[in-house]
Amino acid sequence: MNSYYNWRNSLVNGNKAAFGSYAGLTWLNSYSAHDAQEKKDILMHKVENVLFKGTKPYYKQISDGCKLCGLGQWSCLFITGKCNASCFYCPASQQEDHVPTTQNLSFENAAAYAEYINFFGFKGVSFSGGEPLLKFERTLDYLKQVRKKCKPATYIWMYTNGILGEPQKFRKLAAAGINEVRFDIGATAFRLDKIAAAKGIIPVVTIEIPAVPEELEKLKKLLPEMVKAGVSNLNLHQLRLTPHNVKQLSKHNYTYIHAEQPIVLESELAALELISYAREHSIDIGINYCSFHFKNRFQKAGFRNRISSKLALPDDVITENGYIRKHSADSIGYDSIRIYDQKPEQQSAEEVQLTHKNYFFTRQPVVSQQTVPEQMKNEIGGLLQNEPIEAPEDSLLFKIWQMEHIERGIREY
Repeated sequence: MNSYYNWRNSLVNGNKAAFGSYAGLTWLNSYSAHDAQEKKDILMHKVENVLFKGTKPYYKQISDGCKLCGLGQWSCLFITGKCNASCFYCPASQQEDHVPTTQNLSFENAAAYAEYINFFGFKGVSFSGGEPLLKFERTLDYLKQVRKKCKPATYIWMYTNGILGEPQKFRKLAAAGINEVRFDIGATAFRLDKIAAAKGIIPVVTIEIPAVPEELEKLKKLLPEMVKAGVSNLNLHQLRLTPHNVKQLSKHNYTYIHAEQPIVLESELAALELISYAREHSIDIGINYCSFHFKNRFQKAGFRNRISSKLALPDDVITENGYIRKHSADSIGYDSIRIYDQKPEQQSAEEVQLTHKNYFFTRQPVVSQQTVPEQMKNEIGGLLQNEPIEAPEDSLLFKIWQMEHIERGIREY
């Protein structure tokens, strides 16, 4: 496990470099980690359902959209970057209106986006922001085009803080074919009145919020009211630290865990405790914990797989983690495909010409081709065929493991 822990230490160094100027942040240490791990183990032991290699614990059921997300079959279009709420936990700036974007691609017209969905074979589409209802007609236009031009089974949902939600808008969304609306009630002091406005109009109503530790007891009491309001599912995200929310989060007494981005310990424990509470009280609502590790691993791997499956060469081998394996008897390396709006400068790029929009893509090495030592060939062959229970200790084998497989589980503290 030496390579694994060395790599995790590099994440620690990166986080300290990014947030070292905020002296008030409390980072998880070995003394507090033991007690926290014991508590998490107890809560996880009570969870009956876990998907996506142990990264998504849930109670009762999860939304069809969440399943598509984990399978890499979902595209999230950010209708605008502007928001009319001021949630202290928001990881983005939420200040700028921009053309709809996804994965660094921009879509000035809805037909181009629908064509993109068809070309890459996405089965789920969501509209997010910012706040999509700030640009309601724009949102409606993109929804109509996706529903008109994409496969009838395409599952479509929208994220909203609900501030501008009203029955008339929900009726228009429903008439245009939306399947689900997800409300962040943290933006409205946990009120359910806007959800009541969607009840009976939108087929699936979900609450999707970060698991805010201070609100745990309030959420426990609110669960039966959510059911009465017609909520099918409650999705709980893990709070994470970003340059956009660090000033606000630093005012809270949180403990931060080093990962690819700093994440809040108490947020994870609160989500797991709420799942346990709902199970113990047999509350009729689906609850899933959308852990940072799920989002960081499966969403990224899903997009890499989706792009590679369409743009890679016919004989290319695409790994579980979405990279292109270059393997011979004596060497191994990995490439990744990146897609762009505009032809990148100083790089050789190929063009995809569609009716409404053209794209450019490059194939770049992420692990340069290197010679395989003779004594390691059998180990590498086994690693390519079967995922090991633990990460390899050798640095080359560890890098191959990262390229081949999606890491299992929610990491220990």
